[in-house]
Amino acid sequence: MSHSDHSIHREHHFTASDAVRDIVIGMSDGLTVPFALAAGLSSSVPGTNIVVIAGLAEIAAGSIAMGLGGYLAARTEREHYFNELEREKREIIEMPEREKEEVAEVLRGWGLQERNVKLAVSEISADSDRWVDFMMKLELGLEKPEPKRARNSSLTIGISYIVGGLIPLIPYMLIHRAVTALLVSVVSTLIALFIFGYVKGKFTGSKPLKSAVQTASVGGAAAGIAFLVAKIIT
Repeated sequence: MSHSDHSIHREHHFTASDAVRDIVIGMSDGLTVPFALAAGLSSSVPGTNIVVIAGLAEIAAGSIAMGLGGYLAARTEREHYFNELEREKREIIEMPEREKEEVAEVLRGWGLQERNVKLAVSEISADSDRWVDFMMKLELGLEKPEPKRARNSSLTIGISYIVGGLIPLIPYMLIHRAVTALLVSVVSTLIALFIFGYVKGKFTGSKPLKSAVQTASVGGAAAGIAFLVAKIIT
């Protein structure tokens, strides 16, 4: 595989990781929060109209809030990258010897012999763009963010939240008796949480079955607590 092919593969890898992370954030809250809210309301109302209206309002507000949070986080990440980029550009001009020593420290950490370290530092520092790129990636561990990352992140999180939130709410739209709708919602949402947790585990590298059980348990516990709180209040 050529160097350019390897770089292309890595770029796609990082983009996929960001998208998966955003889906996990949106779906996790989307499946859990509206589920807990609907379960809580089910204990205090006989019909499902109020549950549906409150659930849809929560999904709308939650998706906007989560999407905005994702947008701001990505913007902050982008601003941080370019602030650090400008700082590194200034430092290689204002204090080149110190910056060369920082390059040398990274290379020594890889186990390079001193004579090779000096040669490598000389080669890297001969080109200012390559030098800055080295410092950004290997000293600071920062990758250049995708230009549309903030927009894509907000949309992915928001849409994932809506999709996740509708799963526990659909039974209340189809069934008009709250208690019956609750039982169907519990079963369908726990199945969805289990499947989501399993898929999440596959993508994040953790044990899929363990991830599935944990995700379903957290969602179920959240709904159970909300249901009990509403029962005590009413």
